Amino acid sequence: MRLALRKIRDGLSTRIGFFTLTLFLFWMKTYIVYNTKFTLGVSDGMQEFLLALNPIPAGLLLFGIALYFRGRKSYWIMIVINLLQSLWLFANILYYREFSDFLSMSIIKSSGSVSNNLSLSISQIIHGTDFLVFLDVIILALLVIFKVIKPDLSPVKIWRPIIITVSSLVLFAINLGLAEKDRSQLLTRTFDNNYIVKYLGLDFFAGYSTYQAHQESATRANASKKDLDEILKKINKNRTSPNIEYYGKAKGKNVFIFHLESFQQFMIDYKVNGEEVTPNINKFYHDSNTLAFDNFFNQVGQGKTSDAETMLENSLYGLPSGSAMTSYGAGNTFQALPAMLDQRGYTTAAFHGDVGSFWNRDNTYKSWEYQYFFSKDYYKSKKDYNIGYGLKDKIFLKQSVKYIEQLPQPFYAKIITLTNHYPYELDKKNQSIAKTTTGDATVDGYVQTARYLDQSFEEFINYLKKAGLYDNSMIVVYGDHYGISNNHKKAIAQLLGKKKVTSYDLAMFQKVPFMIHLNGLKGGINHTYGGEIDVMPTLMDLLGIKDTGTVQLGQDLLSNNRSQTVAFRNGDFVSPVYSKIGSKVYNNNGEVVNSKLTSKESKEVEKQQDEVDSELNMSDKIITGDLLRFYNLEGFKKVDKSQYTYKKSVALKELKEAQKKKKTSLLTKNNGKSTEDMFSTDAPELKEK
Repeated sequence: MRLALRKIRDGLSTRIGFFTLTLFLFWMKTYIVYNTKFTLGVSDGMQEFLLALNPIPAGLLLFGIALYFRGRKSYWIMIVINLLQSLWLFANILYYREFSDFLSMSIIKSSGSVSNNLSLSISQIIHGTDFLVFLDVIILALLVIFKVIKPDLSPVKIWRPIIITVSSLVLFAINLGLAEKDRSQLLTRTFDNNYIVKYLGLDFFAGYSTYQAHQESATRANASKKDLDEILKKINKNRTSPNIEYYGKAKGKNVFIFHLESFQQFMIDYKVNGEEVTPNINKFYHDSNTLAFDNFFNQVGQGKTSDAETMLENSLYGLPSGSAMTSYGAGNTFQALPAMLDQRGYTTAAFHGDVGSFWNRDNTYKSWEYQYFFSKDYYKSKKDYNIGYGLKDKIFLKQSVKYIEQLPQPFYAKIITLTNHYPYELDKKNQSIAKTTTGDATVDGYVQTARYLDQSFEEFINYLKKAGLYDNSMIVVYGDHYGISNNHKKAIAQLLGKKKVTSYDLAMFQKVPFMIHLNGLKGGINHTYGGEIDVMPTLMDLLGIKDTGTVQLGQDLLSNNRSQTVAFRNGDFVSPVYSKIGSKVYNNNGEVVNSKLTSKESKEVEKQQDEVDSELNMSDKIITGDLLRFYNLEGFKKVDKSQYTYKKSVALKELKEAQKKKKTSLLTKNNGKSTEDMFSTDAPELKEK
């Protein structure tokens, strides 16, 4: 027995032996992580085989580097490479748990703009078992440190590492070939990142996303006006006519864009133990002067809120990975809705209770021609005023009044709330409804922060009514993206009263509220299928801004001749008749109908898929190539970002000068008397102690 153990130790002490052990441990932990930490949707034997295979080519290639060195150096290079691999796995486990996606190079590049207060979320995300990805690194290091494994000091036989390097490339080629056979056009079409990791591995995804980031830089350099001309032909072909009944109804009115953070459509009229979670939003939703859309979908990708803002105000999609605002917000040319309104005499302003650098807003908003951006620097803050990603909504909205009342009318004001944000924690004094009881800690607090958001919304609406702004404004309310990710299927099923949820159910779960309120507007529930890409053209028609030459990919939700195919960022789509999620086609009853489609119906689904792919591709070209720099829109002046500063002292001085010049602000019309006292809140933090 002792002799056998000695032979094993001696075998592992050789460079090839230690390499084999390291590779095996790396493969084993990666495969375990794939199956226990990610939801990759493996559905057959071939996919399971590829999932088990794909860590090996990368492991051979990376650990094989160490074999070109001799002595102890070779062993420690393998350990360090394994440590880096473990860190990469660990980071993706945490990111995936919150966002159902993997860390791309674009996300890593933009980490500075999205990392504020991230420690709070991370503390909720980490599980003790996550640290097991480092166990093999520790074991290998201890074996070398305590000389259980004695380094092989013999000269390097160069043919060995060369064979391993070549083998890794051959094995990867086989892996790629089998993946393409099982999932054609895996890398040439816009698929979910889950597909790439499932078929080709996490290391390949890292390299692929790095390549994508490089390509984005090269794309801009190589773009030309010809690229835009081809896109314009397609856009003009699909341009819709406005609905005469609604066109221009909001002309000259103030516009409020009220951002319901992480708020989903299923919360409308939702009850817990017979009690409405959001009674005030429900009331607004059902108001006779509110147009509410019950088949309105979020279409965000990795950029989440930043993608929603990009679509809302530019009618362009977010990127396949990363955030368009972060990567392109400062440098690109835009023809955003705030700019169009600014150039028509509107005052444009955005309000957010977090730092201005979050999602690169302090740069992007200048490109979109926001004259003012009231970020956290403009607000009084105490320790208990904040939660998660910034000021609590009630405190944020109350303090926003002193800036809203100074805006010369008409104005366009975007109000971004944030308390209803993952991890859905709320201090006890602000809780006014019991948690749900799904047993999922992430999900069960969602109704409490949603209720808080609902109360905040009521307080804001009450202020608008008291201050005289309610009847003179178009109030647009929307949810930016899902609050509960698809990783929480059991909890989602319980919330929806189902035994289990299908991929179709999860697609329908991506609905978010979209409401337009205006005094005298013919309201009601509109069942048309649409998404965030359609907001800008809808608002333009309501505001009476003719859409004859804009570069927009959405269509007016009120138009009678619009398409109702709604694209998701991963290439899936939903529509009133057929929806395609992954490789499965569903009818509007949620039944899989791939084998039941007639030839004509199959062609119609293929046509829808082609339209979706084309639309996403056009958007990517516009953004990554900065194609709007080649386009002169009639009546539109290109934005000069240097005209705008969000430095508090300078911006407030400019705001005072604007009030004197226009004399249309609420404060001016109220003879200089502030309306701040008209905002009533029950925020316990603001009560006298």
